[in-house]
Amino acid sequence: MVATDLDGTLLREDGTVSGRTREALAAVSAAGAAHIIVTGRAVPWTRHILDDLGYEGLAVCGQGAQVYHAGEHRLLTSLTLDRQLAGLALAKIEGEVGPLALAVSRDGLDGDVLVGPGYRLQEGPLPTVLVDDPAELWSAPLNKVYIQHPELDDDALAQAARATVGSLVDVVMAGAGVVEILPLGLSKATGLSLAARRLGVKAADTIAFGDMPNDIPMFGWARHGVAMANAHEELKAVADEITASNEDDGIALVLEKLLGESRA
Repeated sequence: MVATDLDGTLLREDGTVSGRTREALAAVSAAGAAHIIVTGRAVPWTRHILDDLGYEGLAVCGQGAQVYHAGEHRLLTSLTLDRQLAGLALAKIEGEVGPLALAVSRDGLDGDVLVGPGYRLQEGPLPTVLVDDPAELWSAPLNKVYIQHPELDDDALAQAARATVGSLVDVVMAGAGVVEILPLGLSKATGLSLAARRLGVKAADTIAFGDMPNDIPMFGWARHGVAMANAHEELKAVADEITASNEDDGIALVLEKLLGESRA
């Protein structure tokens, strides 16, 4: 099985997948390997990419919270964040570092991402809903909470939050400006293991590609973890291999080599 993260890994900076990488993934699928996308994005932010790829298999979304059947457009499993516990965790974090700006990802196939006052949005086409009343963020089941600090950078915020509430919730840094609060024990590895079980594939037969610290558990689960050249240093430190960047067909380079070795 080939497990690939999306942003910074499978996707280039313009949000597309290169022709060479598409061909390499098609070749490994033709050789009998399953390709599974494992992303921090919840299903509503992932579906259009899967449809564009013609991807009909399982996808692990929401940092492992959701297992989605792309071919059937059906959510197979979904784990939500306890909102009361999340509120307690946020209060403790703010007690240490000061006020935070928040956004949340609502559960479900059509769950909106709600953005609260002061939260800085990244440029791009992903849909969000701006809310003026912070109470509205907590009015429906959630997969995750995004946090931002006016002064701390992503690494410092994630480290401070993890040190403060690591026994209540999980805290991950998933990309530039993206620090998330998740249910305790949830990771890409837990979601990937569920999907692999459905596919009848074992960790020992899995190669995983990623670029951010939230991919560390997935690398720990898979037999072989490949970090992109553009990856965060924390992920590179635990990777079995470092390939070229997402802009330079890093996934394709590794898969083409594996296919060549299997045919030799």
